[in-house]
Amino acid sequence: MYIVGLMSGTSLDGIDAALVRVNGSGLKTEMEPIEFITYPFPEDVEKEIIQSLSVDTSNVQLICSLNFKLGKLFAEATKEVCAKAGLPLEQLDLIGSHGQTIYHQPLQEQNMVPSTLQIGESAVIAYETNTPVISNFRTMDMAAGGQGAPLVPYTEYVLYRSETKGRLLQNIGGIGNVTVLPKQATLEDMYAFDTGPGNMIIDEVCRQLFQMKYDEGGKIAKQGQINEELLSHCLSHPYIMSHPPKSTGRELFGSQYVENLLKKFATLPSQDILATVTMFTAKSIVENYQAFILPKTDIKEVIIGGGGSYNKTLMEMIQSLLGHSITVLTQEDLGYSSEAKEAVAFALLANETFHGNTSNVPKATGADFDVILGNMTYPPLKR
Repeated sequence: MYIVGLMSGTSLDGIDAALVRVNGSGLKTEMEPIEFITYPFPEDVEKEIIQSLSVDTSNVQLICSLNFKLGKLFAEATKEVCAKAGLPLEQLDLIGSHGQTIYHQPLQEQNMVPSTLQIGESAVIAYETNTPVISNFRTMDMAAGGQGAPLVPYTEYVLYRSETKGRLLQNIGGIGNVTVLPKQATLEDMYAFDTGPGNMIIDEVCRQLFQMKYDEGGKIAKQGQINEELLSHCLSHPYIMSHPPKSTGRELFGSQYVENLLKKFATLPSQDILATVTMFTAKSIVENYQAFILPKTDIKEVIIGGGGSYNKTLMEMIQSLLGHSITVLTQEDLGYSSEAKEAVAFALLANETFHGNTSNVPKATGADFDVILGNMTYPPLKR
């Protein structure tokens, strides 16, 4: 099967579209990556997404409209990645679309129940591409008592399990999340959780202090000094040392968090603030390892994916904090793409749903049961 996986994450840098060829399903899955693109958001759409993410600036009409706008853009991203690969759209078998998260509430707060909302209307994608679409991957896990995140562990088990070494799969997108794969692991042995902020705070500091979308290669952070008072303040956030299963998002570490941080530490040099929040991401990752993983699991490798793997300063900080007994690698070191990892994951999750297989990992999400993820939307035209 030819499948496109679509992912628009918390970094808001565009729609990641990965075209893969998949043979089989379950533990017999064979996957070949074919093509990958990031389809940028038009500036006005990016502003609307940012507006819709805030309880203070969002409204139902905006989200209703944006749902259909994003559906059209997801369809365009699908067409573009197929065109780049030279694959006629008629030969595409399936699309797995994660959508754009508007709000994620993993725990009950007063009368607000655990819930999640991803938009990017699947009917629009199916109509524009004439291809079946599987979407809303998170909702069934939450219906089963889980947090709806993280969802990539199943695909990581299929692709990265090892008979000889324990591995950690760390994604650093807007949020950081880790999957634990002990040596010779079964699906029941693995677990996963969100470690805390990934690029989200770093990127927001870049926007507010440097009028840049991100710190390319970590070059600006490398020029600054770590401020221990600011670092200690960041690490005191209760999420960092809360016990798994746990998941988080822009609600805790988005623009409001950064604005408060910059007000409190307004006298610090800008480069020092960026260096320190970069170290915050590194420390939040490693301290979660030290508290919840390394005391009970022998780990030899950390394999890092997502946009954060291209931040050399962040990578150096993580390796330095871990020491030399654990090797830090990137997806590229294994022949994969760090940028494409999550989009590929949703292509594989779509394949599992298509074949009627469960693909959540209850030890990662906290769900009561293994469930089949996602909703199928069929195209309106006969093929």
